[in-house]
Amino acid sequence: MQLGTAPRKGFNVIEMTMVLAIVATLSAITLPRAGGFIDSIEVRGAVTEIDAIFSTARHAAITRGSQAVLEIDPELGVMTIRVGSDTLQRREVSAAHGVLIDSNRASITYSPIGVGYGAGNLTMVVSRKRASDTLYVSRLGRVRH
Repeated sequence: MQLGTAPRKGFNVIEMTMVLAIVATLSAITLPRAGGFIDSIEVRGAVTEIDAIFSTARHAAITRGSQAVLEIDPELGVMTIRVGSDTLQRREVSAAHGVLIDSNRASITYSPIGVGYGAGNLTMVVSRKRASDTLYVSRLGRVRH
């Protein structure tokens, strides 16, 4: 080193390699957990939306004083609310949340007083990779999960 020159500031190759190794190790630990966390967020969002769709169908039947049918298409992940010949709502839950839906029934009919016909044993499983949740519909048409 000559007199009158300032020492050079910066990182050498060994320091940079150590920093990159630490970052790679931490990323390898946290990324799988982040993926599972995102899966559970999407499943929770889909379950909340499905719960709201069931509630909307039930309230539509009560409000209109006629039967409301909630059709479930598990293959496409689509739920449709119909009152008579009118389609009140159609929602592509699978596409919106990236989840798979499995249901043991294709539809539920709500009476004008809000009781669900065909709902006594309705079960829906909503899943995405490492996360899943199950919805149960009571005989009265109420949803719990």
